[in-house]
Amino acid sequence: MSIGNSSEDDRPSIGRAIQQARIDAGLTVDEVSTTTRVRVPIVQGIEQDDFSRCGGDVYARGHIRTLARAVGLDPGPLIARFDGDRGGRPEPTPAAPLFEAERIRPERGRPNWTAAMVAAIVAVVAFVGFTLFSGGGKGNAVAEGDNTAAPVQPSKSQHAGKPGKASKPTTVPGPAPSESAVAGVPKDRVTVKITAKDGQSWISAKDSNGRLLEDGLLKKGESKTFTDKKRIDLVVGNAGAVQLFVNGKEVEKVGDKGAVERLSYSAGPQAG
Repeated sequence: MSIGNSSEDDRPSIGRAIQQARIDAGLTVDEVSTTTRVRVPIVQGIEQDDFSRCGGDVYARGHIRTLARAVGLDPGPLIARFDGDRGGRPEPTPAAPLFEAERIRPERGRPNWTAAMVAAIVAVVAFVGFTLFSGGGKGNAVAEGDNTAAPVQPSKSQHAGKPGKASKPTTVPGPAPSESAVAGVPKDRVTVKITAKDGQSWISAKDSNGRLLEDGLLKKGESKTFTDKKRIDLVVGNAGAVQLFVNGKEVEKVGDKGAVERLSYSAGPQAG
């Protein structure tokens, strides 16, 4: 037996690697299924290295990539190993090649009638526009030999305001201001800001109507802010790694590292 292959043989399988990363992140199969929209039986099958439920190698690669990202793994090596176990990924079929390009290329030596027609239409439109524009001032033209210019009639827009004063310009509203610090939110709402301070964390957030606001992995250094008039419900994986502010006040301890915490906060002041 070759000693050089011993390190590869000792590596965990694709399914085992995904399962171990999920457990390390403090996530259940149901939570991963909700986050990735991959059905529970498929998640369970992949963790057992059974890809028969995926519907083919193309779908299997997609599921492996999705699950790996959800539990914090780099999907590249897992996809490469999946392809290697199946004799390598098949070469992609080249797209409709030069035949299509040659078919639509105009023949040399013949005039390009399409371009000529477009140029003619543009010229006609430009001529008509110029004629109409020039004809608009015909009534104010000065008679030949007359040195006195005809008075220019003010437009209707000039009579809109008061005499001697310019009409007040219309004010266009600017973009709505962005959300400022959490501490500045109204007291009749609940605002929650969560930051993955000491490591990544899987989070799920819902408003008081049960509408899903966020469901996915929060990488280290990333933050999310949620607000509602009544209540915000949170599920936080790896709770000891996050920093949480509720209505501007920091929650002293969300939970332990690796633990999954289910939290709910209502509008009004919150204890730290």
